[in-house]
Amino acid sequence: MRIHDYDKGVKNMIEKEISAKDLNARKIVPDTSVLIKGTVSGLINEGKIKGAMVVIPMAVIDELQAQASRHRDIGFSGLDEIKKIREVGEKNGVTIEFVGERPTMEEIQLAKKGRIDALIRDVAKNEKGILLTSDYVQALVAEAEGIDVMHIPKPQLKRVRLESFFTPDTQSVHLKTGVRPMAKKGRPGSVELVCIRDTKCTEDEIKGLIDEVMSKARTDQDSFIEISKQGAMVIQLGDYRIAITKPPFSDALELTAVRPIAKVRLSDYNLHKQLERNIVENSSGVLIAGPPGSGKSTFAASIADYLVSHKKIVKTFEQPRDLQVGPEVTEYAPLEGDWEKTAELLLLVRPDYTIFDEVRKTKDFMVFGDMRLAGVGMIGVVHSTGPVSAIQRFIGRLELGTIPHIIDTVIYIKDGRIEEVFSVSLTVKCPTGMNDDDLTRPVVEVRDFESKELKYEIYTYGEENVIVPVQEAAAGEKVSGVKKLARESIYAKLRKWDPGMDIKFLGENRIEVKVRNDVIAKMIGKKGKNIEMIERELGMKISVEPKEATMKGETRFDWEETGANFYLMMDPRLSGKTLDIYSGDDFLFSAIAGRNGRVKIRKRSEQGRKSLQAYLSKNLRVLL
Repeated sequence: MRIHDYDKGVKNMIEKEISAKDLNARKIVPDTSVLIKGTVSGLINEGKIKGAMVVIPMAVIDELQAQASRHRDIGFSGLDEIKKIREVGEKNGVTIEFVGERPTMEEIQLAKKGRIDALIRDVAKNEKGILLTSDYVQALVAEAEGIDVMHIPKPQLKRVRLESFFTPDTQSVHLKTGVRPMAKKGRPGSVELVCIRDTKCTEDEIKGLIDEVMSKARTDQDSFIEISKQGAMVIQLGDYRIAITKPPFSDALELTAVRPIAKVRLSDYNLHKQLERNIVENSSGVLIAGPPGSGKSTFAASIADYLVSHKKIVKTFEQPRDLQVGPEVTEYAPLEGDWEKTAELLLLVRPDYTIFDEVRKTKDFMVFGDMRLAGVGMIGVVHSTGPVSAIQRFIGRLELGTIPHIIDTVIYIKDGRIEEVFSVSLTVKCPTGMNDDDLTRPVVEVRDFESKELKYEIYTYGEENVIVPVQEAAAGEKVSGVKKLARESIYAKLRKWDPGMDIKFLGENRIEVKVRNDVIAKMIGKKGKNIEMIERELGMKISVEPKEATMKGETRFDWEETGANFYLMMDPRLSGKTLDIYSGDDFLFSAIAGRNGRVKIRKRSEQGRKSLQAYLSKNLRVLL
């Protein structure tokens, strides 16, 4: 019996006439592929199988049971089909029999290598029956072994019912059991969620849609099953990205389908000509940032087509592979689930540019950085609330000094339009707002691409990386230290402790800050670390004073001197309490009592000097 030859162009389903002599009064051995499609019960209902015996190999039963135990639909579909064969077979003189040995643990482990298929062929050979299969390789091997076989090709749907939910302006469709079908319609920036119909979706309806999608995904060369997990699946069906979730992962069966509604050229964005030249002439590191649904991937696809038109080799990293690019652009998925392996292979291909769609995980950022440092032009798509937050997502994952070598341009997309373009560079200088040359350090500058105006500075301060907004002085304007600090907003730096604080300038590089009594200790920090860090950052001395007269009561203490420190010794029960230290009526500082009720004061500090003077003059007071 001849097998359909796919290599000679038989791509779509060819309905095969099954004559009575083919299947009637025969032993029919179906494999898993035809059972999960309901093929046998359909043939019985159509009267094409009469007086036959359906022989089910035990290996098939065990395989379907294993799939059902993992909550996979194909397992339940296959077992339901066997029940239907028994029910409809009684009316057509068709009997059912289970034959063969159950597979061993070793054979189950070798299932992916064809061991289960071999057991099914053995049953067909021993029973002298005809093997029914939709697996082309299974049919080919059976024919080679001299087994009578009928290959029933899988149907290739030209159009699935899911597509009927879409109109030309529909971005996405959202279907959930027990909920009316919804759709997002419109262009980026003017999207509206609308109800498609009043009738709620049923579980059977969504299951039917999923079956059609799965069937087409397995046979359509432009479709892929990108992710398949227990309770979740992502399928790329042509232009449609389909996410399916099931209980227990989600509370109900849900299907979400998304598709692009516009094909845009790079010229439609009015991109700065210098930036276009930079991308084409140099291997750049570009970040395309923006919130979800803002049109980032559409813009990335337009850059890909633009680069191809300028004779550049372009590849993409995608999962799922849904960028609308031309056939010249090869779309790569994670090799064996790992982007690092894809990157290793890609370096052998030697692309001019790689577009990394959806850089999310820490390993994604590292792969992006490695590829860029290897000399490959990289364009990354990143979810972010602003252009600077896109850069911030790299901080902590990669060394701060390497970021300007990885990213030189950030393009922020909102509502399908380019909102801002920033350039990123590295320099060594004293950060804006600081006037002490000892504070000179490497600084990452973020500037407006067109005006070259400095917008942000990123640098290391202590053990932290900080991003500071900057407002540059007008050309020729002479700015004093106090004015510079005022422009950098001292209040914005200190307001988290007391939004109602009073700030007084005592000189060019000294300020007095009056705050609530209860926040003084937190503002100063343990051993004065907080206030010292702020002083270094602002380049000014800060005097912290209480805003209001204290209502606390005085407590007893003992004085002890050890090495480089003084200690105030109090009742151990005061451990963890905030204490105010006074010299007479003059406030000195606040501190938190440590273990055993002790407060440590460094001798060489300003606080230590004043405390010693107050103690020697018998004016030192501790208030609680």
